[in-house]
Amino acid sequence: MIHARDLVRTFKSKAGPVEAVRGLNIDVAEGELVAFLGPNGAGKSTSVRMLTTLLPPTSGSANIGGFDVVSEPAEVRRRIGYVGQGTGSGPYHRVRDELVTQGRAQRLGTAAAKKRADELLVMLELDGLADRNCASLSGGQKRRLDVALGLMHTPPILFLDEPSTGLDPHSRANLWDHILKLRRKTGMTIFLTTHYLDEADTMAERVMVMDNGVLIADDTPGRLKADLAGDTIRVSVLCEDQAVQAGGIARNLPGAREAKVDGRNLTVALPDGEALLPEFIRRLHQEGIEAISARVERPTLDDVFLGLTGRSLRESAGA
Repeated sequence: MIHARDLVRTFKSKAGPVEAVRGLNIDVAEGELVAFLGPNGAGKSTSVRMLTTLLPPTSGSANIGGFDVVSEPAEVRRRIGYVGQGTGSGPYHRVRDELVTQGRAQRLGTAAAKKRADELLVMLELDGLADRNCASLSGGQKRRLDVALGLMHTPPILFLDEPSTGLDPHSRANLWDHILKLRRKTGMTIFLTTHYLDEADTMAERVMVMDNGVLIADDTPGRLKADLAGDTIRVSVLCEDQAVQAGGIARNLPGAREAKVDGRNLTVALPDGEALLPEFIRRLHQEGIEAISARVERPTLDDVFLGLTGRSLRESAGA
């Protein structure tokens, strides 16, 4: 559904050319929900704008739903919904009128546009707000309306560019509940950019990480965390001498990356902490070392980004 090869976008500046996107290669299958991560300035929004025909690439190619973004932009736009970072509705227009106007712009007849608007109002729980001015809606209601606007022509592909930014946790959860219900019902392909790593971790089947205009990782959240970050086992023992001895044992565990001792506490990074913790405790017991406490900490996608780039995605996004 989304296929890009060697996609490049260069901007001119007073200091010289700036390569915002440098040779992007993407493949997204029908029905996938893919999260596109990276700090501000990584090239995510530029990439999405090229994939949605809003910005011509400097070089390379992209094919969306079977059509080329450069030579067949109208065909691409008929097959995609796009929810940008800003609110898409006019503040002094009524909710239902906005949807009908969007449908007419997508070449639906008046009757078909009204019917589709009413379907989406019910689907996204906006039916009680149909005659309200858009300016009077809450943040979560506005974002659900933005999703409805993107779905008026029933596209098979939906691009969501940071759809929940600025929403409170309840509104974020409510928005995602509606998006996932729509996906289950229609089987649409969703391409998501977000700074909320929990969204990418729990919603997406695949995560792509972009930095400095280049795609640096592409895999399932589970495999990225296992391969690039790994689990952390934390164990406390009776005394510092035992902790040093335990550190030597930890370094011999399968796949152990590093073991650190701090007083009576030991941490060891390794691929599968839950499977190896019982074996580690058994080895400690054989050496006469008793663990006072032990736990496994699972990695986050921010740990993955830290391992890839040496900096936190959360801190980069905040900056």
